[in-house]
Amino acid sequence: MESMSKSKRSTEEKAATRSRKGVGGRPSKYDPAKTPEQAYKLCLLGATDKELADFFGVAESTLNKWKIDYPEFSEALNRGKVEADARVAHSLYHRALGYEHPDTDIRVVNGEVVITPTIKRYPPDTAAAIFWLKNRQRGKWRDKIEHDHGVQPDMSMSPMRIEIVAPSLKNEDAKG
Repeated sequence: MESMSKSKRSTEEKAATRSRKGVGGRPSKYDPAKTPEQAYKLCLLGATDKELADFFGVAESTLNKWKIDYPEFSEALNRGKVEADARVAHSLYHRALGYEHPDTDIRVVNGEVVITPTIKRYPPDTAAAIFWLKNRQRGKWRDKIEHDHGVQPDMSMSPMRIEIVAPSLKNEDAKG
């Protein structure tokens, strides 16, 4: 009798737990203590949603559900992606304009180590400048390819002359 009431209680407890969660099934891989911070750090490294899903061992659809169900997770992703993009944009900007930074030259001269502070300079990078301008000022710097398909602004076709060149049937009949 006790075992029956014990199993009945555990069944009731399970049902209560399910109703609180919404559905039964496998426990979530989401850990509120770790997952947002891990996701933030992965985003700083440039991880995509697919790569994040692979890291956490879930499908992308689960990752998208976590974004909805856990606001702290979504915020961590956005914060990491924005910071990473800003760092890349900053680096691209400096690369496009050229930049300099302090450096140290270390040499051995006459058996002694000589440390000399220097300034290392990098010239502007044309490819970085073009990339920057094409993305920031598309109207002025985009690669513009014009295609003329004979369509007028009012969507009518411009007149075309079409000639069909075919052998004369009379000449073919006369030869045969």
